[in-house]
Amino acid sequence: MIIENINPTSKYALVTGASRGIGAAIAESLAKEGYHLYLTCVHSADKLSALAERLTSQYGVRCMSVTADMGNSEDVERLFAQIDTLDVLINNAGISYIGLLHEMSVAEWRRVMSTNLDALFYTCRHAIPLMLTKHSGKIINISSVWGNVGASMETAYSASKGGVNSFTKALAKELAPSNIHVNAIACGIIDTEMNHCFSEDELTALRDEIPADRIGQPEEVAQTVLSLLHAPDYLTGQVIALDGGWS
Repeated sequence: MIIENINPTSKYALVTGASRGIGAAIAESLAKEGYHLYLTCVHSADKLSALAERLTSQYGVRCMSVTADMGNSEDVERLFAQIDTLDVLINNAGISYIGLLHEMSVAEWRRVMSTNLDALFYTCRHAIPLMLTKHSGKIINISSVWGNVGASMETAYSASKGGVNSFTKALAKELAPSNIHVNAIACGIIDTEMNHCFSEDELTALRDEIPADRIGQPEEVAQTVLSLLHAPDYLTGQVIALDGGWS
């Protein structure tokens, strides 16, 4: 579905990795706010299309669903060839890798880095010119607390998210004079399919370390995104922890 009849008074948002979990929750929260949406995923085209159709029907917004690998610069270029205007960019697409670093292949390392970090470069380099024409915009990167402190057996993931955090702070300084705000949300453990790889005992151990005594929900990440969209313009360059008091 292509978004047509662009209305300059409408708001448009791109959410990557939107077919499930955090991305789907963010997409729904934006649809409730009246945003027209560009949604991407790489593996679950049917789920994404169904989500786009439901949001269109339920909230009266226009949605375009695109199957694209955000870690592939050519895919991102094809995506942005279909985008004429953009107010909000949510970089949510991400993958994890759990295992010993010395057993990780070069291809696995590159896959984590391209999906989690390179994708931000690819999307932002296309989104920024669209936002500069309006002298406004919001870029929100979904990061992780492991990007702040590191996690054993998740070196690549931690390194990629640490890069996301530094990318966020640096780009915020670059774009602040243009009234474009860049922030990140460093999530603790959230109840998503990515974390279903952990056993119940492992999840219990993780939960025991969280002062809130529970795992976070995708909808809470979505609520934090909305809070950043409505925050004062002076709030930029921040990596906000959403982790139940863990950090």
